[in-house]
Amino acid sequence: MTESTYHIPVMLTQCTEGLAIDPNGIYVDVTFGGGGHSREILKHLDKGHLYGFDQDQDAEANIPASDNFTFVAANFRDLKKYLRFYGVTKVDGILADLGISSHQIDVPTRGFSTRFKGDLDMRMDQDASVSAKEVLNTYEAAKLHKILGIYGEIKNAKTLANAIVSERTAKPFETTEDFTAFLKRYAPKGKDFKYYAQVFQALRIEVNDEIDALEALLMNSLEVLKPGGRLVVMSYHSLEDRLVKNLMIKGKFHGEVEKDFYGNLIRPLEPLTRGAVIADEAEVEKNPRARSAKLRIAKRTEQ
Repeated sequence: MTESTYHIPVMLTQCTEGLAIDPNGIYVDVTFGGGGHSREILKHLDKGHLYGFDQDQDAEANIPASDNFTFVAANFRDLKKYLRFYGVTKVDGILADLGISSHQIDVPTRGFSTRFKGDLDMRMDQDASVSAKEVLNTYEAAKLHKILGIYGEIKNAKTLANAIVSERTAKPFETTEDFTAFLKRYAPKGKDFKYYAQVFQALRIEVNDEIDALEALLMNSLEVLKPGGRLVVMSYHSLEDRLVKNLMIKGKFHGEVEKDFYGNLIRPLEPLTRGAVIADEAEVEKNPRARSAKLRIAKRTEQ
């Protein structure tokens, strides 16, 4: 399987430049996927080393043949633990391309897309115990309401949650096709596909515990980055971007930035981008997934 068929890396140049690569440094690509970003990073290494994390078994088919690369079959939430296993305590840069890969979307059996008929799965780690089917068929209405409202930003989240519980008593949800047909009754007129995408996003985030995993990754990053080390994060929806933005600007996920006695900001990261970097029109035309991408770059302070 080629990189282009598995996943086209978004803002490849901007991400690589954002890392400010030292040829002899240690780097981590925590979302290896198709290996596009990793291969570009490897081009800039001499005696340096790159660790690529991915919990999806399908990604292992893309491992590059390089002595400068080590693949880690794990969720990036355990970044610090697995780096320690390889004797690494500090790194020069971390890259995270969040969200879902083109490969995951395009394989019907994975259940990530409304375009194909497949099982309601959505597990990035195919050995994980909870799938979208379990979420839809077992979660109580209040919990579904919360997931749909917060993760999917669904306006009629409560109505939809109650309808899901009512519908499944007669017949459990099994396939993406059946579930999408059910959703059509509750989608705003003329906005069906956007509504489906929001609901599928909410389920995917819940199934893969994405928000907690991202928070764990970001906190791990603060511990393993050397002073001056770069954190490069690309997100695709507001929940992710808000967490990344707050940590880079305020030094925490919630609340206001703290200052010392002299009025200096107390934060472990210094943002290097004014706002979020977005893909240009030419890239969006070639790769529509780039349209929603927001790239933020920061460096570890001496604090």
